[in-house]
Amino acid sequence: MNFLKKLFNLSSQEEPVVEKQPVNLSMDDLFVHNFLKKGGKFLYCVKNSEVIENLKKVLSENNWNELFLLNKNLATFFDKNEVTIASKYTQETPVFSTCEHLIADNGDILFSSDQIGSTRLSDYPKNFIIYATTSQIVKNSGQGLTGIKMNHKHILPTNISAIKNYEVNKSDDNFLNYGNNNSKNLYLLLLEDL
Repeated sequence: MNFLKKLFNLSSQEEPVVEKQPVNLSMDDLFVHNFLKKGGKFLYCVKNSEVIENLKKVLSENNWNELFLLNKNLATFFDKNEVTIASKYTQETPVFSTCEHLIADNGDILFSSDQIGSTRLSDYPKNFIIYATTSQIVKNSGQGLTGIKMNHKHILPTNISAIKNYEVNKSDDNFLNYGNNNSKNLYLLLLEDL
């Protein structure tokens, strides 16, 4: 070995080996990190008044004066004089909804028929605003599915889908997602409830 070092004029000093320490993030930090890495827009809120204020900012920033509500209870977050509630959605109408869970290990947002009905996510408009709470964050998809089962013991919802990409024009090379592009321009209003 010494001969090769002399032949190639390599330094006799060994470079120190740097061990990489794994970074252990909390589930909420892990979700936010993965969500932002995929292009999602995240607004953290401590109280309901901040959810209302951030929703107004999102609407103003995008010049949206109409929303399609997937959950009619969300109408309490805005003044009906400021925003028109659309009875039907068009491809230009942003959707305001809740979700089942936020998946920490990959930054996905999980839905079921309780939020999106029988319509495929890919058929909805490209712009989404999601209202969720920190208690909806789960470690992985398996825990998300278990959570759905626990929350809906009597009647399990159908049409379980996830938004996996938050950049609308980005193509997905995963052959398992062929023909099912769930990419959305997505804003997440996350309320701290723990």
